[in-house]
Amino acid sequence: MTDTAAPASPAPAVTLDVNGPDFAALVAARLCHDFISPASAIVSGLDLLEDPSAQDMRDDAMSLISSSARKLADLLQFTRVAFGASASAEAFDSRELERLAQQGVFAHVRPNLTWDIAPQPLNKAASRALLNIAQIAASALPAGGAATLRAVVADGRTAITADAVGPRARLRPEVLAGLKGEPLGEGLGGPWVQAAYLFSVVRAAGGQIGVEIAEERVSIAAWTPALD
Repeated sequence: MTDTAAPASPAPAVTLDVNGPDFAALVAARLCHDFISPASAIVSGLDLLEDPSAQDMRDDAMSLISSSARKLADLLQFTRVAFGASASAEAFDSRELERLAQQGVFAHVRPNLTWDIAPQPLNKAASRALLNIAQIAASALPAGGAATLRAVVADGRTAITADAVGPRARLRPEVLAGLKGEPLGEGLGGPWVQAAYLFSVVRAAGGQIGVEIAEERVSIAAWTPALD
């Protein structure tokens, strides 16, 4: 059975206040959730180094600190572009976006990434949309699988697609709500706010986004104008 949400055209009855303090607080909470795990692991490694009774675990502590620091740095670089803090750049090389998606997301999850995007510059809106779609596609595969990302620039548009294929492929109800531009009802705010942010980025650029869910497959498609 297929559950399809066509690319959203009419605005929802209740629009998202993406400039409001509640939305900003949810975004901040989402980012803190992503950063807390590697940051806590670094602190745990430092505690081991300072524990006189755990000196035999010094090598393990250094390995934990090194890997966690690398993961935190990767997440920070990914977030700067995906959530728009890297405001000075108006375009991003798709090869750099691939590196951010691979290191910032897929290096730390079960599914694999297939990046089927030719080297090309993508504007800010398309780049933000692409990275957020990549992360949502990864989260749609909790038991592993493969996510294929594509982006094609033609006829004044950048068309982006993600096909996430694997066992138990799914999207949380709150993610679906966010992708449709609906307010958060029941469910977790973190997954919803990223989907809602993605929706707002695409719609603010003048584009559209849609999702299709089938057995062991989640497909997300969006387009944005190719020119700012």
